Amino acid sequence: MFNFDDANRKSKEAVDTALRTYSDTARGFQAIAAEAAEYSKKSFQDAVTHFETLAGAKSFEAAFELQTSYVKSAYENFVSETTKLGEMYADLAKSAYKPYEAPIAAAATAVKSPKSPQPATPAAA
Repeated sequence: MFNFDDANRKSKEAVDTALRTYSDTARGFQAIAAEAAEYSKKSFQDAVTHFETLAGAKSFEAAFELQTSYVKSAYENFVSETTKLGEMYADLAKSAYKPYEAPIAAAATAVKSPKSPQPATPAAA
């Protein structure tokens, strides 16, 4: 017989899990956006400082060295930041999936091992 109390409880649990997941996901995206904004500000400030220094270079060789140093530093910072953001996205995905691991595993187990036995296939003659 269908039990309305169980259905109501399961429905409430599902909604609570979804709301918690949405809240955690929103916080994760806010953290990612804040990190990206901070990197953008720092990158812009580094570029302004570099061009001010570059404008004061006395020779082509000094300018070339400054530019080479800046490009290397900017590239290393970019790689570091993209790695950090990638890890933040991976952590966000893991935390968003975590509440659903147990129900999905239970559903997969239920599908793999049905309660009624499967009919035997006739042997080939």
